[in-house]
Amino acid sequence: MKSKKENPYKEVLTQLIVDVFEKSGNTPLNYKQVAAKLNIKESDAKVAIADILNDGIKAGQFEQPERGKFKLRQLNVYITGKVDMTADGSAYIVPEDELENDIYVAPRKLRQALHGDRVKVHVYERKKGRKREGEVVEILTRAKTDFTGTVDMSNSYAFFLPDDRKMLHDIFIPLDNLNGAKDGEKVLVSIIEWPKNAKNPIGRVKHVLGKKGENNTEMNAILADYGFPLEFPKEVENEANAISDIISSEEIAKRKDFRQITTFTIDPADAKDFDDAISYQVLENGNYEIGVHIADVSHYVIPETALDKEAFERGTSVYLVDRVIPMLPERLSNNLCSLRPNEDKLCFSAVFELDEKANVVDQWFGRTVIHSDRRFTYEEAQEIIEGKEDALAPAILKLNELAFILRERKFKNGAISFESEEIKFHLDGNGKPIGVYTKIRKEAHKLIEDFMLLANRKVAEFIGKQGRGKNKLPFVYRFHDVPNPETLTNFSQFASRFGHRLIIKSDKETAKSLNSLMTKIEGSKEQNLLTSLAVRSMAKAIYTTKSTSHYGLAFDYYTHFTSPIRRYPDVMVHRLLQYYLDGGTKINAEHYEKMSEHSSQKEKKAAEAERASIKYKQAEFLQDQIGVEYTGIVSGVTEWGMYVEIEENKCEGMVRLRDITDDFYTLDEKNYAIIGQRKKKVYQLGDEVQIKVKKVDLEKRQIDFTLIT
Repeated sequence: MKSKKENPYKEVLTQLIVDVFEKSGNTPLNYKQVAAKLNIKESDAKVAIADILNDGIKAGQFEQPERGKFKLRQLNVYITGKVDMTADGSAYIVPEDELENDIYVAPRKLRQALHGDRVKVHVYERKKGRKREGEVVEILTRAKTDFTGTVDMSNSYAFFLPDDRKMLHDIFIPLDNLNGAKDGEKVLVSIIEWPKNAKNPIGRVKHVLGKKGENNTEMNAILADYGFPLEFPKEVENEANAISDIISSEEIAKRKDFRQITTFTIDPADAKDFDDAISYQVLENGNYEIGVHIADVSHYVIPETALDKEAFERGTSVYLVDRVIPMLPERLSNNLCSLRPNEDKLCFSAVFELDEKANVVDQWFGRTVIHSDRRFTYEEAQEIIEGKEDALAPAILKLNELAFILRERKFKNGAISFESEEIKFHLDGNGKPIGVYTKIRKEAHKLIEDFMLLANRKVAEFIGKQGRGKNKLPFVYRFHDVPNPETLTNFSQFASRFGHRLIIKSDKETAKSLNSLMTKIEGSKEQNLLTSLAVRSMAKAIYTTKSTSHYGLAFDYYTHFTSPIRRYPDVMVHRLLQYYLDGGTKINAEHYEKMSEHSSQKEKKAAEAERASIKYKQAEFLQDQIGVEYTGIVSGVTEWGMYVEIEENKCEGMVRLRDITDDFYTLDEKNYAIIGQRKKKVYQLGDEVQIKVKKVDLEKRQIDFTLIT
């Protein structure tokens, strides 16, 4: 037999083999099947075919889906993905196909694509040892066209300088597009055009936000940055204002009447929208009937109206440090749908009969009318739990007792308790922070939470357990996946540095072990750090029609039913539940899946906006404390520095590596540490350090510290 190098068939034969695979739809074939299709019987030629196929695997021309069988390796010349911009103006495209590697795109080949855009990229054949490179050929969808930033005026035109560090182009603003904006003001600008060969896009000012550094300006800038509107369209306000606040006797007749049963709300002292109430009565058989009554938003918000479209687009209410941006206009959120005391209100309810051991003996779901007797703040309810006399004390004490049993059962079944400290600010009349405190959750908070969890779980079970396979009823669930084992192992190794052992053999053991850890660290200096790392090692909860379970709560079925004033998925759940209660069967599951995806994205954006407002207030709080020394905990490490959280006020800032002058420090990613190259000094996540406030940049919401060594 001739050697491969001398093989006279090779070039011609390779092309013939490629043709065979292309004509057969790239079906996997072994070398004998290829030979048969080419009508080749000579053994030398068959060996040559086998050699070409095996060599082709190394060259990347063929692949082997199963032992002995080959197919053409299909190189995707065009790939769609999202733009991830870098500081130097180049970008990486993160492909939608998760099996594909990122593609590098040089600045000149981005073709006006911006950070987050969904694009189509032409991928070049990789040169040996080099990363894959490409060129944007089409922008499929813009991630955003609205940006916040500052107007920089000249005589005949203006430029807009964006706040977003990943928006690397200034925007040209013709003077007649300024909408009253003045030099140096903070504005929201919309890109309206980007001429083909122009370096900068052209924009117009959509909103003048105000003077830089003013509280109202900066809070509105955060909202606009994350895509939340600053006001309701006139059409939406008009629709809301046109809804009657009179409940007709015909409407009451269609509903179960709870107006004579003891009912109350328990909410934060500053709450204006009360979307849940609890009713309580002792039944003749000694059991307890507990109603979880939720504002009937879907009665007022009708599909396809301007009101509904706006609520869906917003997806959620947004809670910044000093304000709430509601999903629904005030007429609904604080008036018609708010379960205010001493008023008849329309509700969608989950009513349970519980025995002494908090077992659900019976349940009912449907539309009701209620009349709340009393509005408790959490503090008032807590005082009653702690012994204060009150006419409604028997109801609150029994509810607390039953809630405690439900809670213990939940943890016994493997739910995880993450009790991190929630940061709150004392603000003066201008919204300036004058103090920081942490919010403590007591039994009154947990009482309400446990009955809301019961309603959410039982509604999900009620629908989820009906039908099988193709006959299953599509529904919107709150799904929380099991954690990634690798991430969990990393967290376990880190927790062991503080002397905490985590057992991660099975999902249930992991949950039990995590609970034990969370109890053990409560009140310790590492509580916030370990809790946030544990939360990060968990999957993120999402809305979906495809999966029903919630790992963190240890429920096989779970949904969101209890907050339709502030979450759109709850409105979807109410509509679907009523549809099924009325005997409906078929719905377009894919339509609801897309709506669920949108809701999950909006929830993520709202959480990011909330975090940005906290970071702004932290920076504002430390602005007057340059040079002040504090004790902090290392809360994060990166290649350019380490994050430190001040123990006293939970404000987080960064110590930049270039500011640590006693050595040259580098990141040890695996061990969550930075290490000095000569003296081997280590700063590790969780270490206590002494720092001094060095610099505060309010616009960038950044705080810089220096180490005191």
